[in-house]
Amino acid sequence: QVQLVESGGGLVQAGESLKLSCAVSGSTFSINAAGWYRQAPGKERDLVAVTTSLGNTNYADSVKGRFTISRDNAKNMVFLQMNNLKPEDTAVYYCKVEARAPSTGWNPYNYWGQGTQVTVSS
Repeated sequence: QVQLVESGGGLVQAGESLKLSCAVSGSTFSINAAGWYRQAPGKERDLVAVTTSLGNTNYADSVKGRFTISRDNAKNMVFLQMNNLKPEDTAVYYCKVEARAPSTGWNPYNYWGQGTQVTVSS
């Protein structure tokens, strides 16, 4: 079984920065793509940023130039550096990885974390 735990959320003022971390654990697994999503109250969960196993990245237009996704494959960590935060960035941020593990017959499967709250005040 693959487990994800996010951390790093909090309350900040507009213009400030936060760095989210996602720790991926399990007995045996291999991570393909990893990404961050967010869900604001009353809205759907949307993609924020994604990175593939080859290091390619993709960002939502609303965060391009402000957010940076990265991963430490040796430590099974995924990060989201968020700069120049805006009130509209307020949401619960979720980490998701596509991984292969014995529990799913080594077929790719999406695993989600429990989410971390980011609140940006104006």
